[in-house]
Amino acid sequence: MNENVKCCDSCGCDHERFSKTPIAIGVLLYAIGVAIALFADFNLSIFGETADTIAPYLEFAIFLASYILIGGDIVKKAFSNIADPKNLFDENFLMSVASLGAFAIGEYPEGVAVMALYKIGEFLQDKAVSNSKKSISSLLDIKPQYANLKVGDKIVKTDPQNVKKGDVIVVKAGEKIPLDSVVISGRSFLDMSVLSGESVPKEVKEGDRILSGAINKSGLLSAEVISEFAQSTVSKIVKFVEEAGAKKANTEHFIRKFAKVYTPIVVAGAVLIAILPPLIFPDAVFSEWFYKALVLLVISCPCALVISVPLSFFAGLGGASKRGILVKGGNYLEALSRVDTIAFDKTGTLTKGKFAVSKALPSVDFSKEELLYYAACAESASPHPIAASILSAYAKEIAQNDISLHEELFGFGVKAVIRGKKVLVGNEKLMRVNQINFEPKESINTIAYVAIDGVYAGHIAISDEIKPESLTIARELRRLGVNNIVMLTGDRKDIANDIAKKLAINEVFSELLPLEKADKIEMLSQKGKKLAFVGDGINDAPSLARADVGIAMGALGSDITAQAADIVLMNDNPASVATAIKIAKKTTGIASQNIAFALGVKALVLTLGAVGLSGMWGAIFADVGVSILAVLNSVRAFRV
Repeated sequence: MNENVKCCDSCGCDHERFSKTPIAIGVLLYAIGVAIALFADFNLSIFGETADTIAPYLEFAIFLASYILIGGDIVKKAFSNIADPKNLFDENFLMSVASLGAFAIGEYPEGVAVMALYKIGEFLQDKAVSNSKKSISSLLDIKPQYANLKVGDKIVKTDPQNVKKGDVIVVKAGEKIPLDSVVISGRSFLDMSVLSGESVPKEVKEGDRILSGAINKSGLLSAEVISEFAQSTVSKIVKFVEEAGAKKANTEHFIRKFAKVYTPIVVAGAVLIAILPPLIFPDAVFSEWFYKALVLLVISCPCALVISVPLSFFAGLGGASKRGILVKGGNYLEALSRVDTIAFDKTGTLTKGKFAVSKALPSVDFSKEELLYYAACAESASPHPIAASILSAYAKEIAQNDISLHEELFGFGVKAVIRGKKVLVGNEKLMRVNQINFEPKESINTIAYVAIDGVYAGHIAISDEIKPESLTIARELRRLGVNNIVMLTGDRKDIANDIAKKLAINEVFSELLPLEKADKIEMLSQKGKKLAFVGDGINDAPSLARADVGIAMGALGSDITAQAADIVLMNDNPASVATAIKIAKKTTGIASQNIAFALGVKALVLTLGAVGLSGMWGAIFADVGVSILAVLNSVRAFRV
């Protein structure tokens, strides 16, 4: 209801103010006033004419006192808003005019009732909002309060913000991981539920990366910090959630604009209803039409829309965050609900991205050992999963002094200078661009070709596995109305087609460079479809930025990818894409329900009031009652 209400410190709601003594006294006086009114109506004979004389004045005085105690601040705000035209026709104005008008025509009980029930409704709504805020706040309560910093032989407890990259920290059982780190000793299980929504603990050991915000469940861990607090996972999550509310959905913007235009029109209509009939029709009584105008004002108050629609998106964002789905704003949630085409990157998104070398076949001039050595050295600085598989297959330490040059060629492979020799490792395109004489290999595996000083040295066959969750994602998405599912990949056509067939994907674009992927996204978007792109790597950033909705999987470790994306899935599970769409559809559905319900009830009560079948009490329900029900409906978006 009233957005300008100051909140109490404990939970952000207005119920503390509601419970203060003046309002409690006002409600008591209201009850006494009603009793006196009834007393006067019965005209008890023991007091005779005295009761008839005193009761009306006493009744007015008590009702006026209760009105001031209950609604004095509302009237004060309404008058103060006269100097601010933007806020003139808000709910304070409507409630003040309606209740003071009731006093003007002698309807004291109804005048106080309007204000008292408005206050009760405000209290209940604030209570619902505060509960939702508490749920959001619990998501933000993942910030670690301290870090155990290892200084020499001592352990010093300090603020995580004082810890620098390269420092060593110790995490005991039951403590939160304070900063993103790599385990250097120890073994444990981590509770990742606050980060990814996954309830199954994750086992970590030496060499594994651990993320801030996770909880160490068992063993003692020593870890080297790899990012300072401001760049840590927990800081990024908090920033995502805190900033999400600032980006309004189109529906929210519409409601705000609608209320600004709608309320002055309603006020003008009420003035005409009060004035015109008595001027036009001789039998029309001004007090009756004035009363109908007051009823119209109360019915037409847009509180239910102004509060419940933003709250629907607020709750939806919170519900998504609770499941490890970080959405940058309500506008992206609304856009996701209308998506009918989803384009997936392949490697690391639909497949595990954990490659393993299945074959290493050298040419006649080179040995297998030489082939793997030069390929491993060339790939040693690459972050690509294929590079990791080649290094794993070589299984020996790389002498960095052997490498004098390394260059990543996105969409092609890598080139390097190793012991003075120019080495190329990559796909068929890389070989052709550099005019290497080689024979393309037919295989459903990924093939990395190797050339040394312009001579073809052999190829390495690398296989990848499809994620189990990917096998059902197409079916789940089609159930949600996403009928066009596309895969974009830099892999060869035969590999891409084989995976697309297994996953029931409609359309495949293969052998694409990163910028070519982005061009395909542009092409698909121009077909008039609402398009989402799902990717996981830095090379997917251009595509994420160009899509209507960019969804990054497990990308908080990459600033570039997370910044380009509109939604970040904290886990690497493709099923979370379907979950995100379910949340988006439920959230926008609830917002639409609130709009339809609020306007429908108001129209019904307004019609009944026009024909004399509904008075001020019906109007109060159309305002306060509808607002409460709409807010309670909005909170459902938090539970999916």
